[in-house]
Amino acid sequence: MLRAVWDAPQRVLQEGRESRKLVLVVVFVALLLDNMLLTVVESTPSDTAWTNGSGAISSPVTGAISPHKNNCLQDTEFLEEENIRVGILFASKALMQLLVNPFVGPLTNRIGYHIPMFAGFVIMFLSTVMFAFSGTYTLLFVARTLQGIGSSFSSVAGLGMLASVYTDDYERGRAMGIALGGLALGVLVGAPFGSVMYEFVGKSAPFLILAFLALLDGALQLCILQPSKFSPESAKGTPLFTLLKDPYILVAAGSLCFANMGVAMLEPTLPIWMMQTMCSPEWQLGLAFLPASLSYLIGTNLFGVLANKMGRWLCSLIGMVVVGASLLCVPLAYNIFGLIGPNAGLGFAIGMVDSSMMPIMGRLVDLRHTSVYGSVYAIADVAFCMGFAIGPSTGGAIVHAIGFPWLMVIIGVINIIYAPLCCCLRSPPAKEEKLAILGQDCHVETQMQAVQMSTRAFPLGEDSDEEPSSEE
Repeated sequence: MLRAVWDAPQRVLQEGRESRKLVLVVVFVALLLDNMLLTVVESTPSDTAWTNGSGAISSPVTGAISPHKNNCLQDTEFLEEENIRVGILFASKALMQLLVNPFVGPLTNRIGYHIPMFAGFVIMFLSTVMFAFSGTYTLLFVARTLQGIGSSFSSVAGLGMLASVYTDDYERGRAMGIALGGLALGVLVGAPFGSVMYEFVGKSAPFLILAFLALLDGALQLCILQPSKFSPESAKGTPLFTLLKDPYILVAAGSLCFANMGVAMLEPTLPIWMMQTMCSPEWQLGLAFLPASLSYLIGTNLFGVLANKMGRWLCSLIGMVVVGASLLCVPLAYNIFGLIGPNAGLGFAIGMVDSSMMPIMGRLVDLRHTSVYGSVYAIADVAFCMGFAIGPSTGGAIVHAIGFPWLMVIIGVINIIYAPLCCCLRSPPAKEEKLAILGQDCHVETQMQAVQMSTRAFPLGEDSDEEPSSEE
């Protein structure tokens, strides 16, 4: 009895290590915490968190206009200059991910997904603690770049792990949709969570709570994933540069990049444009992105299943057209209520693109290369990060030069023009050697089915002779 009780935890852990659903939970929580941290930083009020290098306080978004100076025409020049500074800070995480991803992908092929996933947790935890005690713009910049490194390890290893345990195309699409739902939920919950905790508890409170949640996620990884064990892939993965030469992978990566670049350009520029043109109070600046986050959460979960039925290429094509149309409608808004429709359409459409393209990446590797997924999801994350690196860093400069409406026109038209390229992904050709392997598998499966059918129809084999004799 005592031995059974003693062995129960080990038995539960062993079952957990064999469960695909728990792997999905680990990846979901990792993406959730990463994006909660991302949006908590952006929602932290200026008087304590956003300071310049000399220690003088200046607000990039929420506090650039004093409550006593609510005239839209005041501080306009300051706001335009802040667009660039805020854009660089917002882009620093994505830029660091962009640099680290090409190394993480091949690393997962060599040592497996478990150790990089755990390393991402450790770096993310350190970044969260650093955010809690940062008092200058420089420290915030360092903490944000550190978050980019941790995010690179977590996202590449997590998505690759999901693709390796969910081998069926339909199940993989559904699992990717759920995992991306964690990303959307983090964006959705992070901003109000950060604002409320700051208002009623203190500046460090949201970051310390996130650090505690990260510790729980690390304990879950430690128990389930066994990150101390090396588990390299049995097959040698396709080199990263070979995957980068594949035109179909490049089309899918471009779709991810341009679709996400739209919302990446909105993050630093829309709140400042709202203050300049709408005299928006502080509480409306973060609330403007709520429809996009909520619709993204719905879109990723809905089209994780639906895209497989309607065709993932078609889902991505429609999504990019809707992204472009939504961006073109943003400058037409005169108040926050006018932003609800365009932002909701934008989030829903990006959910369509992301939940379609992530499974397509895994499918392209299955069809045209070796079924090892670390490098291809490094490319997917690079594409995602390029959107979030180029978007904020160039968006502020473009707004400063030609204005916010023209920025929306440019990125909206780019998405609409790029959308037809998704037709290339309708039926991508498999490599010759892959066709031979797939054909051989189908031939063996057909032979096995034929044998089973013949034995059912004509039970005249040796086994059938033995059964009557055994009965006698």
